[in-house]
Amino acid sequence: MRLAGAHAAVRRIWTVELRSRAGGPSLVCPHCTVLHTRPLQAASARSAALAHLACHARTDALPAYLRTCQCRARGCSWHPRHRGCAGPVLLALTRDRSGRAWRLADACAACAAATSHTAVVPATLLAPRRAGYAGRRPAPPGGPAERTRVREMLTYLAAALPQFTSPAARLLALQCALRADTAGCVRLPDGLLRGMRLRGRTELWEELEHAGWLRRAAGKHPHMEAQLLDAAVLSQQPGGRARARAAQWAMRPIPLTLPTGRPPAIQLTALALASHISGDIGSTDLEVLARLCGHSPHQTAELLDRLVAANALATWHRNRETDEVFWRLPQQHVTTQPDEHGSH
Repeated sequence: MRLAGAHAAVRRIWTVELRSRAGGPSLVCPHCTVLHTRPLQAASARSAALAHLACHARTDALPAYLRTCQCRARGCSWHPRHRGCAGPVLLALTRDRSGRAWRLADACAACAAATSHTAVVPATLLAPRRAGYAGRRPAPPGGPAERTRVREMLTYLAAALPQFTSPAARLLALQCALRADTAGCVRLPDGLLRGMRLRGRTELWEELEHAGWLRRAAGKHPHMEAQLLDAAVLSQQPGGRARARAAQWAMRPIPLTLPTGRPPAIQLTALALASHISGDIGSTDLEVLARLCGHSPHQTAELLDRLVAANALATWHRNRETDEVFWRLPQQHVTTQPDEHGSH
């Protein structure tokens, strides 16, 4: 018999710190009995920190009913006051302003959204590798599986990439992460880059290289090849075929598709919205949406107005009490039966 409340004492917080030392930064983890004093390459230090935290989360896995909001257990001291704990318990990844210290902890959805410099880590990035199920029929393209996969990867990239990463570089990183093989190698055909209006944009590859997220390889024309340096994306689930389907949907995120030639900031915002849509409506916290796109909340509001002006959205509304945003698609964009929700 399990004692009531016994799970409250289970601690699900892990922290690591990158300390500057001669020869390169070293990883220090107070949860490990042995300190990681071996110098790291500066370009891969961040990936090493995230991969180390992910290893702890896998090792100390708990069933969902035993997990509690660690932020609430500490009096919600990690964030400003908000409307209270709510939502499922998730794994929240938080970095300090310097990017030297990282914390991975269980937190409810409301606390995770209210904590600065925080992103939810998708369960697909922490799941152990499993053999595929032969004969399983894939879901239709553009279904909930693809939306969830893209939403989770955008969430992870919001934490793994610097905040100032451009929208075009984020779109490129998303395709690389979803199309990489199990060794972190990715080959993007020239035609795919041309379709994304990213062909010849070498500055975007340089931006991701400068962030220490990937390294370009000597690919053969007409392909661009790269090696991902972010170790945390190498253990993604599910397999490559399902992730490639999500990558394909991300290029044309039905039902919120845009005409070709739209600026990357508009494309990324539309993609983030499409990943949160159910039927013809969607909603999320404004801060979460801004973080996924690398914008400020004010910039995000302007981009939502531009999507309405372009007839990609019928309307959008912000609840200033909860800081949630709601949006609705135009009727001609809806491919399913309309629901009974009222207009926001």
